[in-house]
Amino acid sequence: MTTPLMAGLDGSSNTLHAAPLRVGKARRFSALALAMTAVIASLAGTPTSASASASASASASASASASASASAKVTGSGAAHRPAAPKPSPRPQPPVDLSPIAPEVHPSPLPDGWEHGAFMEIFVRGYQDSDGDGIGDLRGLISRLDYLQALGVKGLWLMPIQASADHDHGYATVDYRRIEPQYGTLEDFDTLIREAHRRGIGVVMDYILNHSARQHPLFMAAQSDPRSPWRDWFVWSQAPLKDLQAWSIFDQTPWHLPDGPADPAARATKGRPAAAPSRYFATFGKDMPDFNMRNPAVVLYHEDSLRFWLNRGLDGYRLDAVPHLIENNARDWNDQPESRVLTGAFTRLIKSYPGRHVVCEATAEPTVYAQPDICGSAFAFGLERAIITAAKGEGEASVEAAAKVAGWFTRAPLSMATMLSNHDIFAGQRAWDQFGGNERRYRLAAATYLLLPGTPFIYYGEEIGQAGLTDLPGDQPLRAPMSWTAEGGFSSAQPFRPLSPNRATHNAQAQAADPQSLLHFYRDMLALRNTQPSLARGSYEAPVAQGHVLAFQREWQGERTLVAINYGETPAQVTVPTSAEVVLRPLYPAATGAASARVMSATAALATTTDGMNSDAGAQGKEAPRRPVPQPSTLELTLPALSVQVYRLR
Repeated sequence: MTTPLMAGLDGSSNTLHAAPLRVGKARRFSALALAMTAVIASLAGTPTSASASASASASASASASASASASAKVTGSGAAHRPAAPKPSPRPQPPVDLSPIAPEVHPSPLPDGWEHGAFMEIFVRGYQDSDGDGIGDLRGLISRLDYLQALGVKGLWLMPIQASADHDHGYATVDYRRIEPQYGTLEDFDTLIREAHRRGIGVVMDYILNHSARQHPLFMAAQSDPRSPWRDWFVWSQAPLKDLQAWSIFDQTPWHLPDGPADPAARATKGRPAAAPSRYFATFGKDMPDFNMRNPAVVLYHEDSLRFWLNRGLDGYRLDAVPHLIENNARDWNDQPESRVLTGAFTRLIKSYPGRHVVCEATAEPTVYAQPDICGSAFAFGLERAIITAAKGEGEASVEAAAKVAGWFTRAPLSMATMLSNHDIFAGQRAWDQFGGNERRYRLAAATYLLLPGTPFIYYGEEIGQAGLTDLPGDQPLRAPMSWTAEGGFSSAQPFRPLSPNRATHNAQAQAADPQSLLHFYRDMLALRNTQPSLARGSYEAPVAQGHVLAFQREWQGERTLVAINYGETPAQVTVPTSAEVVLRPLYPAATGAASARVMSATAALATTTDGMNSDAGAQGKEAPRRPVPQPSTLELTLPALSVQVYRLR
């Protein structure tokens, strides 16, 4: 069955409506799946799947009765004889595991608040090869857990590890319940979860709700036969191509012809011209067809597949491309209300397991998706560019960017996810390349996002200043093998992709041996976050942007910290609000001896402002005794050029 394009805007065929769904007796739908499709239908102004199915069943029954009457044969006596009804053809077995998964809910072994620590985004293919085939795998990652623990990360985000058609980035899934064979086995996954938990590290993984791979067995069945029971798991149109011209997503049409022979329904017959061939909908290109998320069976499949991994101990998910779950028409295709409803429902399912974390990729309105009723956390796209621009210290642009950074969390939820870059080129090159190798400014940017509110996500290799590749297309320059040693250290075989060009100097082994290295700086920043609860989960207060200086305060259960960063080439003074009586204790750089005494004597002496007259005494013409009147106080800090200073306020 197809999901046709019906008359829409300006009378053209550019609006998507859900077609009736074939619901057999054997098919089960959860309350969530049915409720979600009902809500989606009400938002779109279409009938619910249940009523549509009932209508479809009634039509099918009537059609079958008429057909049987028309084909009745006449016997010699002239009596009508109805042949025995043909046996219904058995429903084909699903080509992948669609079995129901019951929840197995157990307490999380991780400490409360683990998700407020820093995460490492890991491309398993590029992290560590354990078996000498030139491709990273789960056992290789397990062998590097001690390194990650020493760095101070509290969570891992694994880019897709399920079986994929692309055998690279992994976002073209062919089986949602199977590990990519090149990465290992389910037993390896279980070992990773167990060993990460033993080190106090949680594990979340990518989950792609919106689309599958073109090679997914369900899509292959759907495209090969319009009558396939899996046809309505995807989105189809038989509208003429001219009626689809209004559709443009990422500067290309999302409608594609399937592989294989032409659609039989589209062939010309005697007296009837050929119809337009069916096309399927694919937001991210023809290799990744969109699921029909209006179909409750599809929602149920994802519910069960999410539980499959949660039952094995997974600590949560990064939900990919959630604003694209539902498209309504050629104009209203991004971030529709139905997509938010669906995302919120999936989030609630995941968080019904104790201690789980969800972060969403939602480039359209990340602050909206970070609200508790949708995702709870979403990547703060745009903040990373402001941080990098501020840290570059390039004139007025840097000053404006510092102000933007200062104001970001006065408007955005503190639960946002922050970063400098990630696996997608639209978010920027690797940080090393964006700073042109200027490590001092690199450190300023790192300190900014690691100490701001939100959950920071470090992109693998960022902590050692790994450079991106050159002369490769798309996102490939961002996804080189991790630089463990000067020779590479990633694999004993030829790596699947060239090694980073700066591995000779910027590798984990060399930097671990150098206390002044970038790696040690990252360790220091994460140590601050892990030992000062106010920096991990505290409020965001008193933000100040003065020229090239950024300052802000964080508070949690009486613990208050002050962070001050000078992006400028010269020393600068900054005035920050504070209480009348305050003592500063340096946390970073850790001051000792005379240096500590100078800092304390220069900043700790603050007086309470007193002023005012007793109004009653003043009215009698008598001088009233002076009494202290609390007034806002300020603190003057002098910051060296290109510096980070962190204090505990007491």
